Amino acid sequence: IKMGCFTFVKLMMVVFNLLIFLGGLTLLAMGIWVSVDGGSFLRILGPFSQQGMQFVNVGFFCIAIGAVLVLMGLLGCCGAHKESKCLLLMFFSIVLIIFIAEVAAGVVALAYSSFAEGILRAWATPALQKDYGSDPVVTKIWNTTMTELKCCGFTNYTDFVGSKFEKENGGSLPPICCWTNSTPCSPKEAERSAVKGCFKDILQTLTEHANIVGGIAAGIGVLEIAAMIVAMYLFCHLDNRIS
Repeated sequence: IKMGCFTFVKLMMVVFNLLIFLGGLTLLAMGIWVSVDGGSFLRILGPFSQQGMQFVNVGFFCIAIGAVLVLMGLLGCCGAHKESKCLLLMFFSIVLIIFIAEVAAGVVALAYSSFAEGILRAWATPALQKDYGSDPVVTKIWNTTMTELKCCGFTNYTDFVGSKFEKENGGSLPPICCWTNSTPCSPKEAERSAVKGCFKDILQTLTEHANIVGGIAAGIGVLEIAAMIVAMYLFCHLDNRIS
């Protein structure tokens, strides 16, 4: 019975890590594709992905994550198949380090959730000042956001004061910043209208989706714990297997 249990756990370890290995290869291939031929990748994902590429290098990110997954898959598969205590211990150590890093990141995210405004502002304010009205992707994103949420700018209309858009439109702000919703929308009219900024609504939307992200993270954490338990089980029972 013990031998059958060991064989079953070993088989599950190999299959599980084979899936990790294949997933890592997929991410690795995608990362190389994005880095070499990002244009075709963006055409597949759509126009909004181009704006995200300016802040996160998707190619290198996929390559890094894919390489880690490939390494984990190889260590897990080889360690279980060859019954190598060294490879199993390395696999366990890598998964443990990743798990601790994820827990630490979660704790920091919960403790410093107030940093969300600073992170969003670091992206939003320069985009409104320099790119709104000239970059079609930024303009479309913000027009859609402001129209659906009935808000103006990140903080309020002052985000557009002194912007490239205002200068190119003779001192006029986006129509949504005035209750009349018409052109021209002067800064004085926008001040009287007192249209709210989009930050609170954007943050609320992110908070609502945070539960989904938290659930996914919890599921990944459970899988990591299971992988560590299986790896340690095989590690501890190899001596009995050999004897």
